[in-house]
Amino acid sequence: MKLLREWKYTPGKVERGYTRQTLTVDIGKKDGNYAYAIQPVSKEIIETFTGGRGFGLKMLWDMVVPDTKWNDPENALVISGGPLCGTTQYPGMGKCYTVFISPLTEQTFNSNAGGYFGPLIKFSGFDAFAVKGKSSGGVIIFVDGDEGKIQIYESDIEDINSVTVSEQLTEYFALNEDDRRNVSIVSAGQGAQHGYWGALNFSFYDVNRGLARLKQAGRGGGGTVLRDKGIVALAVRKSGVNGMSNDPADLTTIQKTGAKAHREVRANDDNQSVMRTLGTAHLNEIMNDYHLLPINNFKFGQKRPEIHEISLARYKKRFTQGMADGCWYGCSLACAKTVDGYTLKTGPWKGKKVTVDGPEYETAASMGSNVGIFDTEWTIEANFYADHYALDTISLGTGFAFVCECYELGLINSSNTNGLKLDFGAKRDLMELLHRMAEGKDKFALAVGKGIRKMKEIFSAEYGADIGIMEKIGMEGQGLEVSLYRCQESMAQWGGYFLALKGPQHDEAWVIFMDMVRKLFPTLEDMAEALFYFPNFRLWFSLAGACKLLWNDIEPADNRIRYKGIEAAKVPEHVQNYIDVYNAVTGGTITAESIITSSEKVYNFERIFNLRLGHGTRKWHNIPDRALGPVFPDEWNARPEYFEDKLKEAGIDGSGLSIERKIEKLLAFRRSEWEKLVDAVFKRRGWDENGVPTLETVKRLGIDTPEIVELIGKF
Repeated sequence: MKLLREWKYTPGKVERGYTRQTLTVDIGKKDGNYAYAIQPVSKEIIETFTGGRGFGLKMLWDMVVPDTKWNDPENALVISGGPLCGTTQYPGMGKCYTVFISPLTEQTFNSNAGGYFGPLIKFSGFDAFAVKGKSSGGVIIFVDGDEGKIQIYESDIEDINSVTVSEQLTEYFALNEDDRRNVSIVSAGQGAQHGYWGALNFSFYDVNRGLARLKQAGRGGGGTVLRDKGIVALAVRKSGVNGMSNDPADLTTIQKTGAKAHREVRANDDNQSVMRTLGTAHLNEIMNDYHLLPINNFKFGQKRPEIHEISLARYKKRFTQGMADGCWYGCSLACAKTVDGYTLKTGPWKGKKVTVDGPEYETAASMGSNVGIFDTEWTIEANFYADHYALDTISLGTGFAFVCECYELGLINSSNTNGLKLDFGAKRDLMELLHRMAEGKDKFALAVGKGIRKMKEIFSAEYGADIGIMEKIGMEGQGLEVSLYRCQESMAQWGGYFLALKGPQHDEAWVIFMDMVRKLFPTLEDMAEALFYFPNFRLWFSLAGACKLLWNDIEPADNRIRYKGIEAAKVPEHVQNYIDVYNAVTGGTITAESIITSSEKVYNFERIFNLRLGHGTRKWHNIPDRALGPVFPDEWNARPEYFEDKLKEAGIDGSGLSIERKIEKLLAFRRSEWEKLVDAVFKRRGWDENGVPTLETVKRLGIDTPEIVELIGKF
């Protein structure tokens, strides 16, 4: 490849989890107008933003202006891991977050990924790495942490899809075969180039399999931003990573706490979450049992007997067992499962044997039950090509399900879809639609790739589809497709999804089991408290650089004996683990209470950032009817006695009413309950009824800069 520009730098030393400097590479508004900047991170920035997602938001805030759009050159991708990122003694410490303005939501977005990039860029000297600008050609940005070089190359890779790019660049930048584990690539393929569901694929080199594997920062369209900038890949190389690379203040405590966590994983995983054998795919049958598995665009929550086709046993048989599957050093949970030696049946690589990363639960449900397909092999095929093309499987499956229902309702037809018959369960045609999205030539496929919110506009304007019906069934919030938990019967999860900062993604507040199964929220105030605590506690993982699975997917065996109700859901012993590890790395003195305060600062700053971009008020928190309850009679008739009881609980006399009228009344009641929930949650978060943080709140959190005070004063 042709080297276009090179700069030398002296890698900053990591001290107590921080390098205290950031790197920004600007590829310019014109070809060849390249620049870079290494800037210090002050003590005040660390105290306010902690790291990870916090650093990303602050850097992006400083780069953009209120009218910046997702495809403007100044929109940046900021990748940051946080002070715990790269720790090897405690499981799950390889996470990093990418922050950007999203093409789907047109506001700030953050998306997490495992893999090696976050730790390696940090140990190359940078707490955060940002790229901005645009190139008309394909460029590759490479940070060599061993040599102290930042390089920009002109790419000569013809196939820009992620598996190809990751394999070729890992080999190109590694000094030898052993050095490949020291290289990580961030890429996005053709699907990301032609639509808004673009994922960022973060690689890690699997020495046992001898290949670069992928973990996704899937949500929000970060891959679309990367491709819009003309960037083929970001690459980093750093060798010599070990347990002292973070320069911990108290190595003994980290080792002791990590050993304790490893023992729990070995002792409890097989009886709790079976992550080491199945990853998150074990959830398929559990969600089905509780009517939470989305089927046919979230219409139904349970399917038998077809559920066995995407069952725990089927995936266990396909996943390779007995090999290390951690996506960062020292992770004994090792949930990054693979299907090895899979022979592709469709597409440009038909007949080729590949390794497939996953499917995880979200993919098995999105590209399985939610599109009416109960076929293990089909979900594996779809998983591979979605990763290769860099398409977020959550938005892909939820979007495809919306398309299928529109097709079956007659809102669109095969002349609109260019010959595709897109009924639920249409394996051949849905796979063909996936390939057409990557090719970027088919008008209908391009419309689908813009997401449900844009599809509603396009289908109405160009095909005459009923916008009212589409608003009811389109499972999106703030422009983001809903992830794969059917929330109709969980009022708390309505808030967990549709009051989230970035849109309905379960990483902010997955409270559906606490609500529906464990009945932990008897009052509206209890729900509001949960929708204050859990989003803030979960956010802290994004600041520190840790994976949350070790927090509550594996619990101490006596957790629910020692603690009851909401306290058990918090898993206090594990909260203490993270306090101990954080303090041992940084030399700090955080507590369970100060974790929440640290997160509150960033949570409210992100809200204010969205206000700055013209979003972030109450009106943006749309919730479709399908998320609240049944829309059509077939949904009601799937559980008639259940819904009759729900009418009675709501104080509604349904005698003599048609099913359509009963549905109308139930939805009206639930929408009124939704508005009450919004009021309660906003109040608990310290926001006014419009969803704007109050002056009292920003002062309490110490983020009352003149700019922020002026901004919130406009609402």
